[in-house]
Amino acid sequence: MTPEPTAVPIASRDNPRFKRLRRLARDASAYRREGVVWVEGDHLCRALLARGWRPEAMVASPVGLGWVEGWRRAGILDPDVPLWTLTEALMAQLSPLGSAAPVGCLVALPPAAPVAAGVPTVVLDRLQDPGNVGSILRSAAAFGFRQVVALRGTAALWSPKVLRAGMGAHFGLTLVEAVDAADLGALRVPLIATSAHHGDWLHAARLPWPCAWLLGHEGQGVHPDLMAQATQAVRIIQPGGEESLNVAAAAAICLHASAAAVFGGI
Repeated sequence: MTPEPTAVPIASRDNPRFKRLRRLARDASAYRREGVVWVEGDHLCRALLARGWRPEAMVASPVGLGWVEGWRRAGILDPDVPLWTLTEALMAQLSPLGSAAPVGCLVALPPAAPVAAGVPTVVLDRLQDPGNVGSILRSAAAFGFRQVVALRGTAALWSPKVLRAGMGAHFGLTLVEAVDAADLGALRVPLIATSAHHGDWLHAARLPWPCAWLLGHEGQGVHPDLMAQATQAVRIIQPGGEESLNVAAAAAICLHASAAAVFGGI
C-alpha cells in the first residue's frame, strides 16, 4: 500500500503556495494562466471526486482534515494526493466568502477540447453574470446536456464564482471556452435560439434531439448574426406580463422542455 504523503503545513501568507492559492481564489481568469483550478468547499470537492477527478493537492484547515481523511477511507481520494494544511486564519484570508470553507483542492484544468458534433449542447452568447452562468451549467447537467460552449465575451466558466454557482455541474460536462461564432457549424445539430419577442411558443414547439440551445446576453439577448444561424427560435409564454425572464430561469425552462420531450415517458 502506498503510504499517505506527509502533510505540508502553510503558516505564512508569504508562502508561495498560499500566494498561488489566493491568486486562483480571487482572480476570475487566473486559472487560464496557471492551468489549475481552485475548488473550494466540501460539496464541490466531493462532486469532483465522485466523478473520478484527481486533485493535484488537497488543502485543509484543522477542521477540514476530517473531510480529507473520510474521503481517503471511502476510497474516492487517492492516498498519495498531496495535502497542504492551512491555519484557520489563512483559510479565512484565502476565501472571498464571508465564512471560509475548511477544505478545498487544486485540480488541473481539462485539456482544451474542440466543439463536439452531434452532442446535446448549450451555447452561451456573451453572458456576463457568473451566477447565471453557473446556474445554467447546473440545468444543463440535470437535463441531459453534455456540452456547454461559451462564445467569446462570456464569463469565465472555471472562475470561482461560476464554480460555486455550478454546484458541481462542471465535473459532469464538457466545457469549451472562447469559441467564435463561425465554429458553431461544427455542432452538427439544430440550433434553437431563445427570444423574448418572436418565434414558436415553447409549450407548443416541436423540439429536436439532440439540439443546441442558444442563450443570449442578459440585456441584449442573442446577437442578430447568431439569431440568423438558428434553425428555430422559441419564446416562453408569460401571462404575468413581465418583459422578460432572467436568462438562467429561461434556460431551465427551455432545457427541461427538451428533456421532457425526449425522456418524459421514463
